[in-house]
Amino acid sequence: MKHIYTIGYTSFLINDFIDTLIRNNITCVIDVRSTPFSQHYSDYNKDTLEISLRNRGILYRNYAHEFGARQENRIFYSNEGYLDFSKFISSEQFLEGVNKVTKGIKKGYAFALMCAEKDPINCHRSIMLGKGFKECGFTVEHIKADGKIETQGEIEKRLLDMYFKDRQQLSLFSTASDEDVLISEGYRKRNKEIGFNLEDM
Repeated sequence: MKHIYTIGYTSFLINDFIDTLIRNNITCVIDVRSTPFSQHYSDYNKDTLEISLRNRGILYRNYAHEFGARQENRIFYSNEGYLDFSKFISSEQFLEGVNKVTKGIKKGYAFALMCAEKDPINCHRSIMLGKGFKECGFTVEHIKADGKIETQGEIEKRLLDMYFKDRQQLSLFSTASDEDVLISEGYRKRNKEIGFNLEDM
């Protein structure tokens, strides 16, 4: 089964973070930060984190090119200047990353995509990567601060509740396909709110 976790490190002290990975049988962390350093969480700076993970038997990889929220190629940005997640998850470089993960799973590795944000709905690891991996046939599960799991489907339910609270009252949207339209629109709205903007470069 193609399965992948995500996790946000700001929820954890480093030892608790690694313990959580081990409890979920994760053997490789994929850092999806475009800049793998933290001013406030030095334990999660790339070199330090890689050593800490290795000491506990977990591999570290950085896939900023394949999975990062900041991309250099402007073809992936909307006319308004923010990274268009839908464009990016259709790209060759994203799909190359998915292919690497798929090959790793076949070799017996279990992966977690790591970024900073505590709540996955505020992070590209669910709104971009979770969506992309789900569309590629993966089961996607997000490890929360309390150690509980939130599925990508539950993220989508939260998007519906966030943007379309009154959807049950709209007879126009009454079928599963109608709900899929709203979910897609929810992803688009969240993308616009959290996507990296070229103005911030």
